[in-house]
Amino acid sequence: MNGFVKKIFDGKIDDLVHLQFEKFGRGEYKDRAMVLAKRVGNRVNINTTAEYGNEFVRTMGDKLGNGKTKVSGVVISTRDLTGKLKFDDKKQFMGVKKYIISDEMTGKEILELCDEFPRAFLGLSFKVGEDELKIKPKAPKSGKPSTKGGNKLKVDFCKLKTSDEKIIRAVLFDVDNFKNVEIKHTFLIKDIILPEGVEDPNKMREMAKRKGKIIRERNVDGIDLKEEKDFVV
Repeated sequence: MNGFVKKIFDGKIDDLVHLQFEKFGRGEYKDRAMVLAKRVGNRVNINTTAEYGNEFVRTMGDKLGNGKTKVSGVVISTRDLTGKLKFDDKKQFMGVKKYIISDEMTGKEILELCDEFPRAFLGLSFKVGEDELKIKPKAPKSGKPSTKGGNKLKVDFCKLKTSDEKIIRAVLFDVDNFKNVEIKHTFLIKDIILPEGVEDPNKMREMAKRKGKIIRERNVDGIDLKEEKDFVV
């Protein structure tokens, strides 16, 4: 796994990074992709905001492989997934559909879910060995530009407990030898680059690229660090 923030700083933009920014218009978006991490022995408890949800599900599904585990939670989409997705119940509000999931699944099946519904939010919780992922079974708040005196997000939408250093490094790629870490990002979208020759408004929105800057601020055991990176995603 390489997290979408790491991919931006490495200059390795792909479709999964692009999906993270589809909902953003021009503006400044503060307190995004927030992380609280604490090392306890050889394990790290990682709490994040919702941006990491689908990445964590994909990563844990990949680690599970052909193994099977109990999966519970929701798949949230504006699309009607009836007949395309196995679910126990379905709820709908303001055009947003919530599919309730509770089933034994293999890692391969979880990855197929990620690939088949890339624009859905997968609020799924499950264990892989001693690693445990918990994601709140609800829709994340929509992205809006920051306003003065805005509410501060609570960093507990996704909770991952793991001793897998590859997973830890995907999120904390620029942090070494830590006990406690706090990370937040500002997304500064300066321009929207529209695709040429596309008239369908939905396709135009999906294919449009965002040009701007990501500002990464982290506090590692009381020491503040800051880094910036321009991007086109």
